[in-house]
Amino acid sequence: MMLLRGARTPRPRWLPTLGPGARVHPRPRTPSPQVLCMQLCGNLKYYQSHLYSTVVPPNEVTVNYKHGLPLITLTLPSRKERCQFVVKPMSSTVGSFLQDLQNEDKGVKTAAIFTADGSEISASTLMDILLMNDFKLVINKITYDVQCPKKEKLSMEHATEMDSVKSLVHRLFMALHLEEFQKKREHHLLETIDHLKGQLQPLEQIKAGIEARSEAKTSGLLWTGLALLSVQGGALAWLTWWVYSWDIMEPVTYFITFANSMVFFAYFIITRQDYTYSAVKRRQFLHFFHKKSKKEHFDVVQYNKLKEDLAKATESLKQVRHSLCLRMQGEEINEKN
Repeated sequence: MMLLRGARTPRPRWLPTLGPGARVHPRPRTPSPQVLCMQLCGNLKYYQSHLYSTVVPPNEVTVNYKHGLPLITLTLPSRKERCQFVVKPMSSTVGSFLQDLQNEDKGVKTAAIFTADGSEISASTLMDILLMNDFKLVINKITYDVQCPKKEKLSMEHATEMDSVKSLVHRLFMALHLEEFQKKREHHLLETIDHLKGQLQPLEQIKAGIEARSEAKTSGLLWTGLALLSVQGGALAWLTWWVYSWDIMEPVTYFITFANSMVFFAYFIITRQDYTYSAVKRRQFLHFFHKKSKKEHFDVVQYNKLKEDLAKATESLKQVRHSLCLRMQGEEINEKN
C-alpha cells in the first residue's frame, strides 16, 4: 500500500475503560456552525445577466471604429432607440454632426459639445480633432460623458504622409466641386441680397421722410441765422449814421466781434470741430434726424447693420461672379488649344 506524500497515518483511538463505581458522563457536543441559505425567486437568467453582463447601458454614448470610420452610438431622446452615426473625420464637422442629430430626431431641441473641462467646442471644428480626446455631449440640457478610444500614435513619417494625403484630397475636392460650390454660393448670395432689400425697403421709406423734414428744418435754421445777421448789420448802420456817430459805435462793434469770436471758440471746445458752415449744417441735420427717428421709432442701428450686410453680400457676389468669368475664360482657352 502506497502512502500519499504529506498524508498522515491514522492513529488508533482507545476507548476509555470504566472502573468499579465509576459513572458515565455524556460528552458535551460542540455546536455546529449555522449556515444562512438564500433562495432566488424568479428567472435565474435575469440575476446572471444583472450580475455578470457587459451590455452597454441604454443611455450611454459610445464611440467605436468600424472599417476605419468612427461610429457614434447614442439613444434618441424622443424615440428611445439606439442610433449609429457614421462620421467622416476629414470632412465632417461638429456643426454637421449636431445638425444630423437634430434631423434624425426632431425631439432634439438643443445640442452642443463641450470639452472635458467645460469649454464649448465651435461648430467648425473637424470631427477628427474632436475624437482625439474625451468630450461631453449635451442634448436637451442632459450631459453625456463620451470616452473616445485611444489611437496608436503615428510615426513622424506616417503623420507627414497622412497630412500630404489630406491636402491632396482637399485640393482634388476643390478642383472638382469648385464651380458647383461657386454657383451655389452665387444663388445663396442672391437670396441673401433679396432678403436684405426686402427688409430695407420699409426702412428706406421711413428714412426718406425723416431726411426730408430734417433737411427742411436745417435749411430754415440757416435762413434764420442769415436774417439775424442782416438785422444786426442794419441796426449797427442805423445807430452809426442816424442816431450816434462812428466814434461812439466803434467800441460797440469791437465788443460784438469779440463776442462772436468767443462763441466760435466755445463751439470748437464743445464739438471738437472747426466752425465751418458745412460742418454746422451737417451737425444740425444729424441732430434733427436722430430726434425725429426716436419719435417715429426708426432703429438707426438696425438700418446701418442691414446696409453693411447688403454691401458685404454685394461685394462677395461680385467676387464670385468674377471668379466664374475667369474660370469660363480659362475653359474656352483650353478648348481652343
